[in-house]
Amino acid sequence: MGQLFEALSPRHVAFIEAQKIFFVGTAAAEGTVNLSPKGGDSLRVIDPHTLAWLNLTGSGNESAAHVLQHPRMTVMFCAFEGAPLILRAYGRARVLHRSDPEWSSSLARFPQSVAARQIFLLDIARVQASCGMSVPLYEYQGDREDLANWSERQGREGIEAYWRKKNQLSLDGLESEILVRSGLSPDP
Repeated sequence: MGQLFEALSPRHVAFIEAQKIFFVGTAAAEGTVNLSPKGGDSLRVIDPHTLAWLNLTGSGNESAAHVLQHPRMTVMFCAFEGAPLILRAYGRARVLHRSDPEWSSSLARFPQSVAARQIFLLDIARVQASCGMSVPLYEYQGDREDLANWSERQGREGIEAYWRKKNQLSLDGLESEILVRSGLSPDP
């Protein structure tokens, strides 16, 4: 059985900051449950009760659509090297878009990217640490540059066109609000 905490401890924060990958789980009241792997320099511990992660443009936009319906979110980290540990942060999330007042100050925490789509802020209600003894050992070889390269080739206009085409609705047809909350019209 895992240990429960009300907030991240300094030990948890150090563990999180050393991770190269994390996983985000969201779900609306009904429909598809989403679990997304995230990597790169896209996560920040704001304080013991708050995580922020930069969501880059991708093929779907499930997390945003789900959080608008039900703000619950789980962020999970696994030790793939060193001592075994699985760390989960449970809480309520909110999604920031370009037109939101906190966008600029929140975006400044992350490396600049034309692919920046949303920022999620997780208000942590509970942290669970469990053994992770069955998680395999893996060796980190480096970050993939594919998304960064693709995004740079698209440029801002290409990214916005992609949002119009691929990022407005979840798999279950739930609105992500990507256009209206980014100050964009449905048609270019």
